[in-house]
Parts: sequence; C-alpha cells; structure tokens
Amino acid sequence: MNIGDVAARAGLPAKTIRYYEEIGLIAPDRSSNGYRKFSEAHVHQLAFLGRARSLGFSIEDCRILLGLWGDRDRASADVKAVARKHLAEIDAKMEELAQMRRTLADLVDRCAGDQRPDCPILNDLAAEGGPVTS
Repeated sequence: MNIGDVAARAGLPAKTIRYYEEIGLIAPDRSSNGYRKFSEAHVHQLAFLGRARSLGFSIEDCRILLGLWGDRDRASADVKAVARKHLAEIDAKMEELAQMRRTLADLVDRCAGDQRPDCPILNDLAAEGGPVTS
C-alpha cells in the first residue's frame, strides 16, 4: 500500500505519516525503488496514533502507548499510569485556563469600555510581575 492509500485509510495527512516515520514511530518497508510500502498493521498503528494524538497525548506518550499496545505481556497498570499522568496534565491545564478566564473576566468587567483613555486591561498587561488581579 502506498502512503496516499494509508493516509486515506488511517485518516492522517501524508505529511504526518512521513513525520512519524522520521521520528521512528512507524517503520514502513521500502521497495527496491525507494517507495514506502505499508501494511495493514501500519494502517492500524497510524489510526491508533491519530486517536491518541486527538486525545492530546504527547509524541513520547504515543511512543510508550504504541509499545504497550504491541506488547501482549503488558500490564494494564502501565497503560493506566500513562493515561493517568496525561489526565493530571489536562486537569492542571484546565485549572490554569480557568484562572486565566477569571482574571480576564474581572478585567473586562472593570473596564468602562467608553471614550476615556484609562483601561484596567492595559494597566494589568503593563504591570511588572504579572497580573495585578486574581
């Protein structure tokens, strides 16, 4: 199977597939003329990687998960540990975004939004040491 066929079946751009090959996530065979030759197993690996990336797993986490997926002697605890770590990162990011939202909402509420030049939003952005609101 060529890269176009695999891209269509796995739902990934050919450029992404080439990148995954470049960083060693997948290793298609090469024909005598140098063209990549993909198998059904590659389609499944690429679909797996696409789904993992859509859930926000890092490339390194994907590498670990792909290895665990292929290891029939794996412990599900190992898979869960990777997922749990990623979930904690998502939770931390959500809290960070919630704090950013609270700060920005407060600044928007305090800004008169009229013809006067004073603006708490700009004052906060210009403040040394970060936001002056919490």
